[in-house]
Amino acid sequence: MNSLKLCSLGILVVLSSSLKAQISMSVNLGSPPLWGPVGHTEARYYYLPDVQSYFDVQSSTFIYYGNGRWHRKTTLPSRYRNYDLYDGYKVVLTGYHGETPYKNFREHKKKYKIGYRGEPQRTIGERPEGTNSRYKSDHKGEDKTKGRDEKNAAQTDH
Repeated sequence: MNSLKLCSLGILVVLSSSLKAQISMSVNLGSPPLWGPVGHTEARYYYLPDVQSYFDVQSSTFIYYGNGRWHRKTTLPSRYRNYDLYDGYKVVLTGYHGETPYKNFREHKKKYKIGYRGEPQRTIGERPEGTNSRYKSDHKGEDKTKGRDEKNAAQTDH
C-alpha cells in the first residue's frame, strides 16, 4: 500500500512537470524582429503610431485597418512601403495578452499620435545591407518577400 502511494506520487510529479513544460512552450513561440526595441523580448504586440498599426511578434504579422476591417499580413499595406521599421517608434504593449490589440485602438491612436516619440529606443539588430525590408516583418533580417514587392505595390489593400 505504501509503495502504491509512492508510485502514484511519482507519476503525479512527472505529469505535473510535463504539463508545466508544455504550457511554457506554447506561450512564447515568436521571436522579436531585428527592428524591435531592445529589452522587450517578452512582449507580444507593438503599436506603430506612425502607421497606426500593430505588430504581433508571436505570428510575425502586422495588424492594420483597411476597407472596414482589420487585416493580419506579413507586410504593411503598400501605402507604407517607404516606412522604415528600424527608425519608426514602437510602443510596446506589455499589459495586453489577448488576440485583438486593436480593441484598444481608439485609446492607442489618441495617446500615441502620428509622430509620437517616447523614451529613445535602440533596435535589437541593424538594418540588413542591400535589402529593401523597410515595411516587412523580416524578423531574421532576410528579405522574405523579395520578388513580391511589385505585386504587393500593384495590389490594392483589402
